Amino acid sequence: MKIVVCMKEVIDLAQLRYKSDKRTPVLDGLPVLLGQFEKHALEEAVQIKEAGEGVQVIAMAAGGGGKLKESIKEALAIGADEAVLINDPALNDSDASGSAQVLAAAIKKLGGVDLIMLGEGSDDEYSGQIPSRLAALLDLPQITFVRDLELKETSVRATRDLEKELEIIECNLPVLISVTSELNTPRLPPLTAILKAGKKPVQEWTLEAIGLANEQVGPNAAKVEVISNLAPEQNRKNVTFDGDLDKQLDSLLQALEHDGVIQ
Repeated sequence: MKIVVCMKEVIDLAQLRYKSDKRTPVLDGLPVLLGQFEKHALEEAVQIKEAGEGVQVIAMAAGGGGKLKESIKEALAIGADEAVLINDPALNDSDASGSAQVLAAAIKKLGGVDLIMLGEGSDDEYSGQIPSRLAALLDLPQITFVRDLELKETSVRATRDLEKELEIIECNLPVLISVTSELNTPRLPPLTAILKAGKKPVQEWTLEAIGLANEQVGPNAAKVEVISNLAPEQNRKNVTFDGDLDKQLDSLLQALEHDGVIQ
């Protein structure tokens, strides 16, 4: 069985800082790492490999940065057998449509893939478009919002989280699955696994190698234009309540009720 887990390199949001207006993010110079949602998908794939025989896990990522080859080592340390990178400067400003085209072309080039796994969204944008676009391009069935997964010989049984209810679905392989953070807890690879990661095979492909051109997936082909990416503007009232605790609580409740926060 061949499992492909699509990873995404994102900026480290824990180190995100804002300009003096407290809304505009400062992105220059921030470190990058693999997204957390994708790690849940990878962890599940590795657990499937550990539970059976003949399972190959391939971590795949597309981007235009020079650090992608270093970032993917974390996926290899977690348990992926090898990595496939599509590295091209044209992908720096690619939108979800372009990224999905790249991943689809790379998966077709690999061939023989039984299971494709992704995070339900990404740490930076969380548009949630890539899984559905990828499934459509590959003409595969898709199961979204998966919080529990059971792999059978030729099918999967998945539990979908629909907020107010759970839905159980069975589907034959091959299939594309996007997972939520409730699925598992990604492991922290030990030092020995980190050292071995550097020796695992990594294939680097250009857009030309997978049959695509810059004009198809680059910034000129983008179908979505980002107008703004600012934090919501918030005005704090900075109201201070002094005196007896019971009176403070009454005043707080009255203030919240006045502002429509509670009824």
